[in-house]
Amino acid sequence: MARFDHHGADLRAYCRRPSVAAVRRPHRSLATGQPGHGSGLGRSGHRGRRPACRAAGAGRRHLRAGRSAADRPGSGRGLERPRKGPARRSGQAAAAPDAMTAGPPIASTGDPFMPTRPNVLFVMTDQQRFDTIAALGNARVATPNLDRLAARGTVFDNAYSTTPVCVPARYTLRSGCEPTRTGVYDNSVPTGGHADIRQRCGPYLAEAMRQRGYRTWGVGKFHTTPWDAPLGYDVQRHSEEFYGTPEQRAGDAYASWIAREHPEYDWIEALMGERTDMYYMPQLSPLPADCTVESWATREAIGLLAAGDGRPWFGVVSYIGPHPPFAPPLPYNRMYDPDQMPDPVCGDRAIDHLDQHIPWMNHLVYAEDVDPHRARTLKARYYGEISYIDACIGDLLDAVERRPDAGNTVICFFADHGDLLGDHHGWQKESFFEASARVPFLISWPDRIAAGDRRSELVCLTDLFGLATSAAGEPELRQGSDLLGLLTGTAPPRETLFGYHGRPGTRRFKAMVRQGGLKLIWLANGGHRLLFDLTSDPDELVPVQQARPHDADRLTALLAERLRVEGVTECLDGVGLRTFPYETWPLTRIHQFDLSRGVTGFGAG
Repeated sequence: MARFDHHGADLRAYCRRPSVAAVRRPHRSLATGQPGHGSGLGRSGHRGRRPACRAAGAGRRHLRAGRSAADRPGSGRGLERPRKGPARRSGQAAAAPDAMTAGPPIASTGDPFMPTRPNVLFVMTDQQRFDTIAALGNARVATPNLDRLAARGTVFDNAYSTTPVCVPARYTLRSGCEPTRTGVYDNSVPTGGHADIRQRCGPYLAEAMRQRGYRTWGVGKFHTTPWDAPLGYDVQRHSEEFYGTPEQRAGDAYASWIAREHPEYDWIEALMGERTDMYYMPQLSPLPADCTVESWATREAIGLLAAGDGRPWFGVVSYIGPHPPFAPPLPYNRMYDPDQMPDPVCGDRAIDHLDQHIPWMNHLVYAEDVDPHRARTLKARYYGEISYIDACIGDLLDAVERRPDAGNTVICFFADHGDLLGDHHGWQKESFFEASARVPFLISWPDRIAAGDRRSELVCLTDLFGLATSAAGEPELRQGSDLLGLLTGTAPPRETLFGYHGRPGTRRFKAMVRQGGLKLIWLANGGHRLLFDLTSDPDELVPVQQARPHDADRLTALLAERLRVEGVTECLDGVGLRTFPYETWPLTRIHQFDLSRGVTGFGAG
């Protein structure tokens, strides 16, 4: 049986087989069925020689500066190679205002030099690591459409999810506030729910943009409790990960579309792949590429951005992938050879597992073993899902670029968090290691922002609230930094970034402090500290808190002071941080059966 090299002819031939939806509609995208040139990797393949793979842990795993889509050999046929803009290597000073692209200065909507406010499009993936974009240094993955977005905009290399798990990360985005104010530190909401969060933080971002005169819409995964909580959009179309009740499935826009348009697939309970004991096993999507939730979300978004009423629009497209299950559709499930994937990067298991969340999560998802073969196999499927979503994003970018106001459309691409994928002897997220907490972060605004730029400043998801409201002409930063000011050279960079996870005042609370090249991970469980110098040790293999106690103490004191200022006193014990005797956590399993048919599993119910 032939191997499918994503740079070679085998995959291209495979994509032309009659079983693939694209062949039935050869003029449309393999991923979504949309017309356009830019996204169909399955149509054209990805030509060029596969670069030699480096040994795991050899050299730096940081993304390399200065590469664009135009630098890579053979992006897909039909993909327009973007002009390479002025590039700056990570660590150089911010661009001065006169380095911006030509055009009138950014100003409020009342300024005669800015008569038209921009559209704003947020594109978010779920659980996508920072090191998964080809143009930014990962030669093993094909992402031609994210490559072109990076080439026409600005890349932030040090972007973080300050609470790296689905629900709290999304609340930092929609509220512009950190967990110390939202009160959401894990996959739940506090007593009082949304009304309580709004009282502390103010209206959610969609509401704030509506108040500024924008037409607002959102499509995809929102991950709220309850699942259908209103978030202030004019139009909100859900596609959640799985269905806890028949009523939820009936109310889910994507599941309803399947039932209405593709009843032949409506019998499938888990439309996005099996969870529970199959969560961290390689799978194949039960649906063809043009019927998946990513394909549906893309088509819905394209329709919504075209449904103009004269107002500028603010849209959010929230893809569920590459979050597990690792189930890309054909042919993306065979796009990458596991034997060509790198081994996980692991240090001392005892050090990695000081954070008890890692072994606890491994057991939770039935994946206690982190052997290299399993990790490589899952990474191959993970990359397949990323390339598939990249194809969907290509259709979305094509739709924007066909508009007359494409140059005045802000596009932000980011993820809610990453995935360890075997690194540090672990899976999943909820860790402050780079693979979990650091995310891709791209911003494009052709009429206003320089192309081809690489930035090293510390940014986070909370900053996106201020970016959107600033672009709308009425800035409201809340707890974020001024991204637009940073991009135009009018605002200083953030010096220190904090992250939090777990309920304050319990042994499950942990925090991160990132400053310069240093990162401190602090654990209430045992009071353990891990200090890493990311400049010399980007893989976080050798903690240096014993060799550099002054730096560890200084960052710990900054964390305690920040929590004191934020009023999170349950984390404090006098002048320092509250700690607990170290304990291992009781183990449990994840039981996320699809319950939309009223059937449970493992003999229960």
